[in-house]
Amino acid sequence: EVQLVESGGGLVQAGGSLRLSCAVAGATLNDFTIGWFQQAPGKEREGVSCINSRVGTTYYSDSMKGRFTISSDNGENTVYLQMSSLKPEDTAVYYCIADTSWQVNYVCQSPYVDYWGRGTQVTVAS
Repeated sequence: EVQLVESGGGLVQAGGSLRLSCAVAGATLNDFTIGWFQQAPGKEREGVSCINSRVGTTYYSDSMKGRFTISSDNGENTVYLQMSSLKPEDTAVYYCIADTSWQVNYVCQSPYVDYWGRGTQVTVAS
């Protein structure tokens, strides 16, 4: 079984930075597309960024492009999301996800992914 454990969330001022970590157990990073979804109060979960280490592809939502960077560390079996220039509208629970598909654009644009982490809260204050 694949287990995803998120960490790194917290409270940050607008314009600040955070780095989220997703530790993957039960699989290597090359076995799955790994990514991040966000869910703000009263809204559906939306894809933020996804990466497939084997294919070497990434996806970013339009609102995150240029501000967030996703990366992988095969030695630590961990995927990171470096978030910069944070905005109050980025406030949400961020979930790590994994999917067997190699197509990062489809994975990040569909709520029907194979595995979900439990989430980590990110709060951006003005």
